[in-house]
Amino acid sequence: MKKALTRVLGVALVSTLLVPTMSYAASETQDQDLSSSAVAAASGSVIPAPRGYDAYRQNIPHGNVQQISYYSTTVGKSRNAMVYTPPGYTPSKTYNVLYLLHGIGGDQNEWLNGMNPRNILDNLYSENKLEPMIVVFPNGRAMKDDRPIGDIFAPDKVAAFEKFEFDLINDLIPYIDSRFPVYKDRQHRALAGLSMGGGQSLNFGLTHLDKFSWIGAFSSAPNTKSASQLISNPSQVASQLKLLWLSCGSSDNLLGISQNFHNSLNTMNIPHMWYLDVGGHEGKVWSSGLYQFSQRIFR
Repeated sequence: MKKALTRVLGVALVSTLLVPTMSYAASETQDQDLSSSAVAAASGSVIPAPRGYDAYRQNIPHGNVQQISYYSTTVGKSRNAMVYTPPGYTPSKTYNVLYLLHGIGGDQNEWLNGMNPRNILDNLYSENKLEPMIVVFPNGRAMKDDRPIGDIFAPDKVAAFEKFEFDLINDLIPYIDSRFPVYKDRQHRALAGLSMGGGQSLNFGLTHLDKFSWIGAFSSAPNTKSASQLISNPSQVASQLKLLWLSCGSSDNLLGISQNFHNSLNTMNIPHMWYLDVGGHEGKVWSSGLYQFSQRIFR
């Protein structure tokens, strides 16, 4: 049964994602071909990111990025992740933690290579708009060979994204908690991701609210389970969440996934933020998602 479901998910992902990751064409359907004014109206009080928000600025303090290696009992080998520490980082302070997940074609370097998270975070710190946090960029493909090579939609690779739930909870979080000066409770831990990682964030975050109080999903992919599968007690979930953020580009071919999840949350009366951005299934939407989400967490 599990193999059959994996094959179905793989087919769904191929049919929707088998185009260059950064260049989705705008949908021709009326509900997705939205003007900038319509997008702004749908997004409520969220103010779009300003010009240059993700550009490198010379005359400000900068954070650092390092690679870490941790042993995964889930996979049975050591695995790598990247960690951003903020400007002025010192072991004498205690920090919040954001786990930031990549898409189906990426790895622990996708965010760093494609979405300018260091610039975004450094710039926000220089404007006093962020709470102190470290950001962990894991490899969300929990398997022996976790490189994004060959057929990235192969059933075993798709299944490895689901398996990452156990690597994250049982291996990576304990490692970060033991090696970095971070708070170890749910109020100070966030989970977010793009595309496949957005689906993982909803799937894992909403079923592990003992671990996460802040959850963000940017352009969630077809691996996203329905809200009814993830939420059995809406009032309890609503009381535990500090922030549930959903965003997607208005011309994204996968917009329906995020839109349906948003509608289900409304039906369940679960408070959340929904931001309909300008763009498709592409990096500028995910950079914008990080810009918006990071300013609202740990407050």
